[in-house]
Amino acid sequence: MRKVRLFLVSLPMALFMACGTANELVFEDNFDGNGLPDSTRWNYEEGYVRNGELQYYTVARPENCYQQDGYLHIVARRDSALIGNGIFGKKWETPADTTRSAGVAPVTSASITTKGIAEWKYCRVEVRAKLPSGIGTWPAIWMMPADDHYGKWPKSGEMDIMENVGYDLPKVHYAIHTEKYNHTKNNQKRHTVDCATVATDFHVYGFEWRADKLTWYLDGVETYSVEKDETGWEAWPFDRPFYLILNFAFGGGWGGSQGVDLDALPQEYIIDYVRVYR
Repeated sequence: MRKVRLFLVSLPMALFMACGTANELVFEDNFDGNGLPDSTRWNYEEGYVRNGELQYYTVARPENCYQQDGYLHIVARRDSALIGNGIFGKKWETPADTTRSAGVAPVTSASITTKGIAEWKYCRVEVRAKLPSGIGTWPAIWMMPADDHYGKWPKSGEMDIMENVGYDLPKVHYAIHTEKYNHTKNNQKRHTVDCATVATDFHVYGFEWRADKLTWYLDGVETYSVEKDETGWEAWPFDRPFYLILNFAFGGGWGGSQGVDLDALPQEYIIDYVRVYR
């Protein structure tokens, strides 16, 4: 039985949600429609976007992203039959690196974002989701800056609400990336918790962003926090609007570091709801 619905705020283009009362719902999607997700709430990334990942992110393609029975399904699948029809473009036809060699069937998936539609400065995010399984899977919930005010990544920041990699399935990872603290310097602020049922049950991945503190929750229980480093924007660029991303990557620098299992595809990343409070 589906949960009680809360009110929905209309979302004009480039809406910026400033800070306000602590529990005001400013964005919600329960994915009650059929077919593609609501284009007034979500847009898409396209192509081979980052991290040497195997998947090609498609745009408005129901085979990779669709609503049904109150859930959003983001699907990573093998699409070797589609080679040559133009969907992959020249990047696949002439692979740029060995991770996309001719012996590997192309993989498609989806990444949806609120960029240019809804952006927030300080908020609480809750996403109820069930994660995929299989060696190579890499689903995530994260936030990126609406503009590169302090410079290109990682200068303007990144907040990872949830990441999971299929070769280490029970673990849920949290992290931030800044100029001062990031994985290239081996000093990234991150934390990992165990959750044995990430791929069999739904869990609520929560994140609270305040002016002086970031806090992560799993099913309502606080699991990690980072307090503001007062040394400047290099340590704390989290004072400007960010947008939300839901994506399902496959392979790449982290997801594929223990290999990939193409025979495990297709896999689904299933999202029940997304809510943002300010």
